[in-house]
Amino acid sequence: REEFFLYVLYYLAVILIAGIIMARVVSLFKLPNVTGYLLAGLIIGPSFLNIVSSSNVPGLSVVSEAALGFIAYSIGSEFEFNHLKKLGKGILWITVLEALGAVAVVDIAMIFIFKQPIAFSIVIGAIAAATAPASTIMVIRQYKAQGPVVSTLLPVVAMDDAVSIMAFGISMAVAKSITGYGQVSMAKAIFSPFLEIILAFLIGIIIGLVLSFVSTKTKGESELLTVVISALFLAIGIAKALDISSLLVCMMIGATVANVAPNSDRVLTAPEKFTPPIFIAFFTIAGADLDISILKDVGIIGVGYMVFRIIGKVLGASLGAYIADSPKTVKKYLGFTLIPQAGVAIGLSMIAQNTMPTYGVQLRAIILSATVIYELIGPVMTKIALMKAGEINIAA
Repeated sequence: REEFFLYVLYYLAVILIAGIIMARVVSLFKLPNVTGYLLAGLIIGPSFLNIVSSSNVPGLSVVSEAALGFIAYSIGSEFEFNHLKKLGKGILWITVLEALGAVAVVDIAMIFIFKQPIAFSIVIGAIAAATAPASTIMVIRQYKAQGPVVSTLLPVVAMDDAVSIMAFGISMAVAKSITGYGQVSMAKAIFSPFLEIILAFLIGIIIGLVLSFVSTKTKGESELLTVVISALFLAIGIAKALDISSLLVCMMIGATVANVAPNSDRVLTAPEKFTPPIFIAFFTIAGADLDISILKDVGIIGVGYMVFRIIGKVLGASLGAYIADSPKTVKKYLGFTLIPQAGVAIGLSMIAQNTMPTYGVQLRAIILSATVIYELIGPVMTKIALMKAGEINIAA
C-alpha cells in the first residue's frame, strides 16, 4: 500500500495516456470518447494487462470523488428556476416514472418470470432505479448536444439519485420484514433516506450561498477557479464525514449558484479548464475497476435484470413524457439515454449484501456485471438516441 502511494503519479500518468490513446482509437469507429476511456481502463486493469491492479484502484478513489463532485455541480446548474419553470411539473413526472418504471418491471420479471424470492426481487428492483449520469454528461459535452431531450435529461438524472435512494430505503424495509433480517423499523427505514437527502440539500445550499457571495469578491479567473474547487472539495469532505451523498450536496451547490449568484455563468463554467484530465482519469479508473471475470457468474437472472431494467427505464420515461406532454423526440428517445449504472447502484448493492447476506453475494455479482455492460453500451446508446432525436450532428 505504501509503495503504491510512492508511485501514484506514475499510475495517473499511465491512466491518462491510456485513456487518450484509446479515445483516439474508438473515434475511428465514431464511438464516444468515454467508451474509449472505459476500454482503456479494462485493458490496463486486472481484467487484462494488470498494469493497474485491483489493489491499486482504491488508492485512486480521490480522483473519482472529485470527478463526481464536478459532474454533480454541473448537473445542478440545470436547476435554474426560470429553466425549470419552462419545463414545468412534467419533469417530476418523468423522473419518478423512469425510476419507478425500472423498479416495477424488474420486480415483476424477477417474481413471475424468474421465480425469485420476493425479498430478493424487490431489493434488486429498487437498485434498478439508479442511473449514473457521468458517462451520459460526457457524451453530451463531447458532441455539444442540444435540444428537448438534453434539456429534459439533465434535470432528470439530477433528481434520479434522490428517487432511487428513497425507493431502496422503502424496499429494504419491506424485504427485512419478510426475511426477518435486522431489527430496523419500517418507519426508520423509510424516513432515514429522506433525512439524509434533506441534510445533503441544506449543506449544499449553505455552501452554494457562501460560494455565490465569495465569487463576487474574486479577482481574475484563476482566483475564481481556486475558490470553486475549494468549495467543492470541502463539500465532498463534509459529505463523506457525515455519510451522506456527495452527489446531492454538490448538485445543490450548483443549483444554488445558478439561482443566486449575480455572475452565475462565470462561476458555473469556471472549472471547465481544470476538469478534462480529471474526467479522463475518472472513467479510465472506472474501467480498471470493472472485473469482466464476474460475467460468468450472473447466469440467466443477471441477463434478465439487465434487459428488463432497460425496458422499465424506456417505458417509464415514455409514460412520464406522455403525461408531461413532452415533444415527440423526448417520448421516443429519453429512456435510451438513462441506461448507464455505476456508483450509486454499486453502493446500494453493498448495503444489501451486508444487510441480507443470504442474497447479497448473488445480488452484488449481478449489479457489478450489469455495471460492466451498461457502462460500455450506455454511452453508445446515448449517442445513437441523441443523433436520432436530431440533437447531435450526424457527422459528429
